[in-house]
Amino acid sequence: MKLYGYWRSGTSYRVRVALALKGVQVEQVAVNLLEAEHKGEEYLALNPQGLVPSLILDDGTVINQSPAILEYIDEALAGPDLLPKDALGRAKARQYAAMIGCDIHPVQNLRILKYIQNELGHERDEAFNFAAHWIDVGFAAMEEQLSRDSWSGPFVMGEKPTLPDCYLLPQLYAGRRFGASVERYTKLLKIEEALNALPAVAAAHPDQQADAQV
Repeated sequence: MKLYGYWRSGTSYRVRVALALKGVQVEQVAVNLLEAEHKGEEYLALNPQGLVPSLILDDGTVINQSPAILEYIDEALAGPDLLPKDALGRAKARQYAAMIGCDIHPVQNLRILKYIQNELGHERDEAFNFAAHWIDVGFAAMEEQLSRDSWSGPFVMGEKPTLPDCYLLPQLYAGRRFGASVERYTKLLKIEEALNALPAVAAAHPDQQADAQV
């Protein structure tokens, strides 16, 4: 398998975390978003949206969209389950994943922030403040939801890392990048610490990627 992605892309980072939790290694192909490689003919032939990541299976089948890729990884590959066995547990795990994947990440996506700057005429700092605001709104809600669910850690769903952990780690990374008040969210930070204590997950960090520009 091949994973096409970008080192700092939150959606690519999600998939790397999932693969790490499964103990699966794949060939990684860097797509430089800053140089618009995702808009080139070669990549658009794989993904007509021009977004990362894309997962290419051994038979050439292409899976786009990180939620679909994550579900495929969990269902098709050996390793620890990323979703609980019971229906309620799966629903709650997907709930936490969606809080990030549906309501936080989309409004701080690179193409949104570029539109705010290039088409609406706002400064970079204003675009980053926009992103930070909505990240804080989402993180505050997630922190409260964990309290209501009597969270005891160390991971989102309890003793084992699962699907929402794959979403949370990249979003905390992005939160710091955009200037969100990440230090407020003590439960989320404890989860992050537990995840980064896993060597394979730590190796999935953006700064550890071959195409990283730090």
